[in-house]
Amino acid sequence: MSGKIAGTTFVAVTLAVIVGLVPVRGDEFSEKDMKRWQEEYMSVVKTGRELWVSADLGTNGVACAQCHPNAANTHPETYPKFQSQIGKVVLLRDMINWCLQNALRAPQLDADDPRMRAMEAYIISQRTGSKLIYGKH
Repeated sequence: MSGKIAGTTFVAVTLAVIVGLVPVRGDEFSEKDMKRWQEEYMSVVKTGRELWVSADLGTNGVACAQCHPNAANTHPETYPKFQSQIGKVVLLRDMINWCLQNALRAPQLDADDPRMRAMEAYIISQRTGSKLIYGKH
């Protein structure tokens, strides 16, 4: 009998959640969580900044910061968009790779390479508060 009651209770609670009678929030985080996540993010941004100003990625002594100090004129908020240099719609990481290969004479980075993630995080961190306008030139 108790199994039947537990099953009935589970079904009742599940239905209440589905129809919205019981509020369920999946976006409530503790201050500890928020602090840890921000520290992790800023650690990756810091690594991205170090890569950005270093000539070590490429083979010709050029750093990203020479053309884009503080990630200027990168406009991550406009990606994905058509890039005439590449001839198709690209993501921010595609444009980073284009610059690495063409301006720095560096090998392409895989999308999941920690250095690519760090550079994307750094670029985006420099445009915090910018309105997202995908496809804009």
